[in-house]
This record gives sequence, structure tokens and C-alpha cells, in this order.
Amino acid sequence: MADADFSDTTTLTRDAALLQDTVREAGSLAQSMFRTELKTWIKGASSPVSEADIAVNDLLEARLRGATPDYGWLSEESADDQARLSRRLTWVVDPIDGTRNYLNGHDEWCVSVALVEDSAPVLAAVYAPTTDEFFFAVRGRGTTLNGDQVRATSGALLDFARMAGPKPMVERLNTEGGDIRLHPRIGSLALRLCRVANGSLDAAFAGGNSHDWDLAAADLIVQEADGRMSDLSGDPILYNRREVTHGVLVAAGRDRHASIVAHFRNRPLA
Repeated sequence: MADADFSDTTTLTRDAALLQDTVREAGSLAQSMFRTELKTWIKGASSPVSEADIAVNDLLEARLRGATPDYGWLSEESADDQARLSRRLTWVVDPIDGTRNYLNGHDEWCVSVALVEDSAPVLAAVYAPTTDEFFFAVRGRGTTLNGDQVRATSGALLDFARMAGPKPMVERLNTEGGDIRLHPRIGSLALRLCRVANGSLDAAFAGGNSHDWDLAAADLIVQEADGRMSDLSGDPILYNRREVTHGVLVAAGRDRHASIVAHFRNRPLA
């Protein structure tokens, strides 16, 4: 089956409604299993996973792939189907972003899903049911939080108390050399980045070794809120490639992002 024509408004409207409904359902399922006794195990070197991650992944895959069987699929909790590389449209999914928080009973976790066209996200939903945050973005149509339009903060000044991310990363911005007081740690990377979109944070960093599923939805959500998200050279992040791991990234409002990128261009990481 040929890929759908995403320039078609009917397809856009259909997929946007599908994404919103499915992510809300997935969030409700995750919430129903939150703070219950769950089977857990470790994948790879040290990444925790639980039966809740798998249950949410199964729901998302059944709903999204069932409705769009011609789209590709890339999920943290699914075997990588390389057929996605030949698809123009691909769902990029993190069933529970912030699994450690989730398993420890902390509130900051979310369901994160994007639809990527070629290498860029065109639809995005990030839902944190415990904190009642539903971020949604459509390319060219802005970002909403719980239905209300939001925007990243303007200006280029650096207030470290309104930045989140690895402290060694942020310290590289501190040309004054004083003590830095960072925003308290946000264990879900997707939520950390999304909170730039509604102005809760002025800027957020992602350390190395983040993946497409951590980033794709938040990337569009930040962009459509008049923010920018990129690597430290300012280059855009490309998704649905063979390699899905990324290096250090920064998200901020348009002017602040430009200022941070300029700083690191003059002081590159070793």
C-alpha cells in the first residue's frame, strides 16, 4: 500500500484526531497501572522496563498501526522494524517516558508519540496524566497545552534557575563563574523539553544518548510554540534514520536558542 498523502487536509485531520484519542487512552491505561505491583526487568545495560510499558506499547501499536497499516513504526518497546526506513510516514513512540520515575511512584512521566514525515515530525502528543498536561502540536498550526495555545518565553537572557538538564552542560554557559541553581531535575526528558514550549522553563538540555522516541514529539511541540530544538551546532534533528541515537541537544525560545548555540559555537565541547 502506498503512503498516504499527508498534504491532504483530510488525512491530517484524521491522523490528528487518531493521535489525540489514542494517546489519551494510552495515558489512562498507564495511570491505571501506576503505583501498583508490576513485573519489572532490565533491558540492555541498565534500562528498566515493566509490564506497564509493554501494555501501553501494545495499545498504541494496535490503535495506530491498525488505523494506518501503511505507516512505519519505531518504538522504544518494539523490535526495530527496518521497513520504517522506506516509509514516508512513521509513528515514533515512547510508551512511558520516564520509566524510572513511573516505577518509583513519582509524577513526572508521560506518553510521547510523534508522526514523522520523512525526517521531521508533523504531529505530536505528549500526555502526563498524573500532572494533567496534554501537549499537542500540528506542523504549522501551533502548540496547545490542555487545549490552550502556548508559547516559549522570549528574550535571550540566561536565568539558570529556569533551565533544566545536566548541570555540567549548563555550567558551560556560566561565563560569570558564580554558583548555578538549576531548575529541579525532571526525570522525563520529553516533559523537560515540552516545558520549554509553555514557558515553564526558558531552556532545557538533553545529554548524549537520547533517542528518536525521547525527542520527536517534544521537538515539534517546542518548534510550534515559537521555540527551537537542535544539536549544539544549531543543526536540526533528523528522525527515522537507521541510527536513532543523538548527542547533546538544547531547546529554548527562538532568540535564547540562538544565543545558546552561538555560545557553544565559540566554546565547543571537547
